[in-house]
Amino acid sequence: MPSAKPARVADRRRVMNVPLLSKAKTLISNARKLLDAADRDAAEKEVKEAVAALDRAAQKGALHPNNAARRKSRIMKRLNQPKSS
Repeated sequence: MPSAKPARVADRRRVMNVPLLSKAKTLISNARKLLDAADRDAAEKEVKEAVAALDRAAQKGALHPNNAARRKSRIMKRLNQPKSS
């Protein structure tokens, strides 16, 4: 039987972490959709917001800093790819 206190701590952390992670994932998803639709200006704005959300999640401990850096790198790489046409 697991201890009660670690379960309570995990619940408290989950309540704080889930919204941070959810916001970051949503913004990344929106940015990817805009990049696929070739809407460059809107995609740049969305990527900027996604990067900020990932930084915020990493700063507050919801996401490992290297995980946030990897996700930021991937989305920036897609943003900065030359236009294929």
